[in-house]
Amino acid sequence: MHVEIVGNGNGPPLVLLHGWAMHGGIFAPLVKRLRAQRTLYVVDLPGHGHSRDSGVPLELDACTHALLDAVPDAPWCGWSLGGLIALHAASLQPARVPALAMVCATPKFVVAGDWPQGMPVEVFHGFAEGLRSDWRATIDRFIALEAFGSDHMREELRMLRDAVLAHGEPSLRVLAEGLRVLEHSDLRNAVQTLKMPSLWLGGRRDRLVNPAAMQASAAAAMDARYVQIEHAGHAPFLTHADEVADALLGFLAESRA
Repeated sequence: MHVEIVGNGNGPPLVLLHGWAMHGGIFAPLVKRLRAQRTLYVVDLPGHGHSRDSGVPLELDACTHALLDAVPDAPWCGWSLGGLIALHAASLQPARVPALAMVCATPKFVVAGDWPQGMPVEVFHGFAEGLRSDWRATIDRFIALEAFGSDHMREELRMLRDAVLAHGEPSLRVLAEGLRVLEHSDLRNAVQTLKMPSLWLGGRRDRLVNPAAMQASAAAAMDARYVQIEHAGHAPFLTHADEVADALLGFLAESRA
């Protein structure tokens, strides 16, 4: 997998994991604000960006173990799909992940009888069907959902559309794998057994990940806090990078202490 190392080489490390259909370059506004204080390991997940030809399947176990081999012991910050992988790594190897930040991510993305905050499973089935007929239009619909609700919707939509193919076309096989991970993963038990501090950062206007699901997850964890960006949607680091960076740096400083 492609991992770009940027920032202050003397600063403590931080791993950044992007969401479905994107790549590490999507974090550019956040990287700009963190690089003076942290050494950032910006990952392109398998099948995405510069990792398009990676042989690692986009499955929780395989992806997590491959990443643990590629990055040093460090806090992990995962956005959306990347949050599931970060949470899985923290659960499997708590000594390797001393702090966990979840950005617009939950342990279970799909609704269930005991998890009303999730998305209807039909949404994921619709995206899967769309990939087979017109993958570009399907990604565009997903991006529109990511931006919807933000106070800066047009700006966020433009940034997401500009970024999605900036590192090349994603692998269609891996896009389908990613949808299956989002649909079938349930890591709620892992949240209850987390051994490290965790930050759950949500956008109040997020239409993909219900902020209530993030609040419930933070309440279930042992040492956790929930921070809400009031006017943000699903990608708060694009439109509210200063607020996200401040929340991350404050959390990391406290967890390190």
